[in-house]
Amino acid sequence: MKKGFLDKLIAKIDLVDSESLQGHFLRLSSERGLLETIFQSMHEGILVLDKSGEISYANSSAEKLLAFNAKEAKGKHIEDYIPGVHWNRIISFDEGEWSRLISRDIEITYPEYKLINFYVVPLAEDQEKPEGLIIILRDVMDKRKQEESTINSERFEAIQLLAASVAHEIGNPLNALNIHLQLLQRETGNIENQEVRNSIEELTQVAVDEVSRLDTIITEFLKAIRPSMPDLKTENIQQILEETLMLIQNDVSNRDISIEVDTNGVLPMIKVDKGQIKQAFFNVIKNALQVMPDGGKLIISLSSSDDFLGIAFRDTGTGISKKDFAHVFEPYHTTKEKGSGLGLMIVQRIVQNHGGQIELVSQENKGTVFTILLPLSERRVRLLTSEQ
Repeated sequence: MKKGFLDKLIAKIDLVDSESLQGHFLRLSSERGLLETIFQSMHEGILVLDKSGEISYANSSAEKLLAFNAKEAKGKHIEDYIPGVHWNRIISFDEGEWSRLISRDIEITYPEYKLINFYVVPLAEDQEKPEGLIIILRDVMDKRKQEESTINSERFEAIQLLAASVAHEIGNPLNALNIHLQLLQRETGNIENQEVRNSIEELTQVAVDEVSRLDTIITEFLKAIRPSMPDLKTENIQQILEETLMLIQNDVSNRDISIEVDTNGVLPMIKVDKGQIKQAFFNVIKNALQVMPDGGKLIISLSSSDDFLGIAFRDTGTGISKKDFAHVFEPYHTTKEKGSGLGLMIVQRIVQNHGGQIELVSQENKGTVFTILLPLSERRVRLLTSEQ
């Protein structure tokens, strides 16, 4: 029922006769009872939060999924029941930002193992002025088990074969180019004219460096695509990011795109697989460049909290449509003419194997914020990216 009906009724209550008034309240009661019955019969859990993040309503499915009592939970903060999510940041979104979707998966190990997907949407007639949040929860355990047994093995096998084939086809001519460039460098030494020799040596070295860069990209891609667990070592994330930006600087120089790196304070060292994380950064940055065909800005922000080290990539590109939002991490799903649909799937698997999280928030025609959260330590509740 729309809020406007109740407001109008209250405003005119003195003008309504007793019989009509009774009819209006019966209508309100019956509609409220109908909605309550619908909510209580749903398999999906429904949580309603106020502006401060406190629970004001929960249906029976939400009680079962999160193992709590709705009456006892009323008035308590959502953090008490779904920890590890940056609720303060979600609740404090600026006006106008709620045209976006937020979807996350959470893995709970106590009191029993559960895998739950939840969506967060604004509670308001006017999305510009949200009055609270609605959280819709779904148990996706059975769905994930079926997908893991029927899709994952086939998917990764197909991708591995494709990757091996592509690497082989590209690797052979790269090796040939490298050999011939070495021969050319030897022959250059026989040129008597110093100026000409220096010029040719400089051009040849550029070609050697670019061949080496391509070889590195292929090698890192193959490492990331293989289903192997990360080799964790203490690394400097900012340094890994800078090395990744060096790999992609040629693509940036040919576009009207600026890249800014914003570091908030001193970042802690963290255990990661350097090659895999570099591949994840490369894929996210490459994706951001592709959604800004007419130029724009990419801001990369690094920050840390008690639990995570965060790397947020904020672009000013075309954004993600609502119909594509749920398929972002699916293999071979792409909106780009020459895209493979594998880039973000690889990022998802790398971050997942590091025990991290991915946050994806987007507005059509305004841009996307792709945030990678890497854990600083082991945690009891581990958040998973969607469509894992």
